[in-house]
Amino acid sequence: MSDSAESVDKFLKAATNPSLALLLDPEATVPDLKLARGQNFWLDQSFTWLVRALALGTVSTLLWIGWVIFQQAQPAIQRFGVGFLWSQDWDVGELVFGALPYIYGTLVSSAIALLLAVPIGVAVALVTSEDFLPLWVRLPFAFILELLAAIPSVIVGLWGIFVLIPFLQPIQQWLYQLLKWLPLFSTEPFGPSLLVAGIILAIMILPTIAAISREILLALPQELRSASMALGATRWETIVGALLPTSGSGILGAATLALGRALGETMAVTMVIGNSPQISLSLLDLGYTIPAVLANEFAEALDALHVGALMYLALILFVLTLLVNVAAVLMIQVVSQSRR
Repeated sequence: MSDSAESVDKFLKAATNPSLALLLDPEATVPDLKLARGQNFWLDQSFTWLVRALALGTVSTLLWIGWVIFQQAQPAIQRFGVGFLWSQDWDVGELVFGALPYIYGTLVSSAIALLLAVPIGVAVALVTSEDFLPLWVRLPFAFILELLAAIPSVIVGLWGIFVLIPFLQPIQQWLYQLLKWLPLFSTEPFGPSLLVAGIILAIMILPTIAAISREILLALPQELRSASMALGATRWETIVGALLPTSGSGILGAATLALGRALGETMAVTMVIGNSPQISLSLLDLGYTIPAVLANEFAEALDALHVGALMYLALILFVLTLLVNVAAVLMIQVVSQSRR
């Protein structure tokens, strides 16, 4: 056998059965086919560069958006500086602006939505992924729930005005009469409020949390459930002790996506929150959010400082959303490492 034929034979043996190749020739090296750079791999190389270009384009677009917003916000940044973040004044006539009431309303309404939607969303995911209900009931239920995410924001806002606010008004009044000694319910409700805005947001982000959590639970191997129950665990002990901890990082990711939606939601919140730039500990009081003030005032902003203040608010929301996502990624990594 010629040298070239022997080389081809060793290569084929190493590629198909590396262990056998090493036994036949201890000095043989197992080739790493992933490192091949021959002309037959031009398609793989092209795809690699395409993916790199798309990733670079995404990051570049993100930086471009941030830079444009930063440039447009320069008049307000130079005039108010960092003090804009904790100032509570917003007077268009006097050209005095502060962001704190809007930051507060955005964070509080999103927090209420997350506290309501995460437990309900995970519960819905469990019901539609486990065999608590027949399959012919679970599948349509999950499909209808996912369709809720397709409802336009303005439609949800109109529903909130004509249905949700009248429905919640007696409940808010009851909370005020019973718990008005608590700061959270210390103001008499008028209809629109931070609580209503939080509930609207919870309804809007619920399909995201439920759908992603359901897919994560369905992806868990059936052997995990069988092993837990074989050790004597009940159904609920299996869910609490095995399924939820294993899928914790994925559910956290779903909650992060939902929080990003809640932070940036505009029309539905604008229609039910009351649009009052004030800071109140009471959830029954009126409020305002950054997206709402941008939608209400940007079209009528004529002065450069007013436009700059609105863009400054947009920059704050942009940075806040990025920080939330970075914090979520770090939390997911911590949760994943703690399970190992």
